[in-house]
Amino acid sequence: MATLIAAGIAVTAAAGALTGCSGSSDEGSSSEGKVYYLNFKPEQAEDWVALAAEYTKETGVQVDVQTAASGTYETTLKSEMAKSNPPTLFQVNGPVGLATWSDYAADLSGSAIYEHLNDQSVALAGDDGEVLAIPYVQETYGIIYNKKLLNDYIALPDAAITSIDEIDNFDTLKAVAEGIQANKDALGVEGAFTSAGFDPSSDWRFKTHLANIPLYYQFKADGVTGQPATITDEYLDGYQRIFDLYINNSTTERTLLSSKTGEDANAEFALGKAVFYQNGTWAYNDIKGQAVADEDLGMLPIYIGADGEENQGLTTGSENYWVINNEVSEADQQATLDFLEWVITSDEGRDALANTMGFVTPFDTFADYLPSNPFILADAAYTAAGKTAVTWNFTVMPSEEWKNGVGQALLQYAQETGDWAGVETAFVDGWASEYTLTNG
Repeated sequence: MATLIAAGIAVTAAAGALTGCSGSSDEGSSSEGKVYYLNFKPEQAEDWVALAAEYTKETGVQVDVQTAASGTYETTLKSEMAKSNPPTLFQVNGPVGLATWSDYAADLSGSAIYEHLNDQSVALAGDDGEVLAIPYVQETYGIIYNKKLLNDYIALPDAAITSIDEIDNFDTLKAVAEGIQANKDALGVEGAFTSAGFDPSSDWRFKTHLANIPLYYQFKADGVTGQPATITDEYLDGYQRIFDLYINNSTTERTLLSSKTGEDANAEFALGKAVFYQNGTWAYNDIKGQAVADEDLGMLPIYIGADGEENQGLTTGSENYWVINNEVSEADQQATLDFLEWVITSDEGRDALANTMGFVTPFDTFADYLPSNPFILADAAYTAAGKTAVTWNFTVMPSEEWKNGVGQALLQYAQETGDWAGVETAFVDGWASEYTLTNG
């Protein structure tokens, strides 16, 4: 997930004489082609540069990597596609994103990245059944917590729980968070939750990831599959409950959230100033090695007071799909296919994805490359306990404009310049109008 970088990075890995090839095909050899990857994830920007450089060192094939600033991928992609040397490899966030870029998507049906999928049904197909987009990482998010600080709270005489395992519903989470906030001086923290910042590096956590939870429960109750033309406000009371918990039990006054960044929230948690932090598995690289030891890192599901939520697991899915640009030369397409095959089959590529980037991947080549990320282990523990993972439904949100409308309404509500009715309007009416605009 895009998180902490506030300005775009244009980073180039590699260059050198194009004297080698990856060896997967003689026809259309990658020795004649090059790779340009427009990466979506700022937190892995330098990791991709290093991996690309290693590939160039081994093969002589030029691989350039550019990473879009947080929250700007779509506009950056549009700009780069209009240039004379557009990306050969780019990303879409799911079916809605693919619909925008399907005309540029090469058929990946015979590719190594498709053949090596554990479950080929997770690939995104076009209208004629051709394979157009391949997920390369499965990620999980929830409420990250500091076990040591939470156990310090539990040791207080008036603690609402006696064990972390008791937090399996909203009411219990609320009692714990409010108890921590009331005892923050005794616990040596600045708040129960990190700041819910509305800078572009942070607001996606609430207008997209948090908004997914009421959508999940509505879609589950109504049997919705795909992208509905309209949604209801049925679970928005739960959305309000959890958002109120965040902003009323925080390191930061709710009226000061507009300028708070993702980096602020990360630092507050990593330095032990807050107990809870809504984020995902991708945040581990930014947290590790600071004040919170790996053994003290845990992750809770996001509870909103929905029926049956005690059986809920973490929110797991993908919005990271590789697409190869069919508008570039055949040599560049082949070079890009070869590069991706190397990424998912070589020791260097698998080690980088699993251990350096901390990804859980959907490919059968990673059996010996399972990451040690404690948040991934937490997800595995919920799955082993029989909890039901929450699906990623935000991939069918109708547009970035819809998300922005919800985000603006949430900020106005937090700053007390708007009411919750404004959030409901942006959520429900905004969905219907944006669906109409994007679907005709």
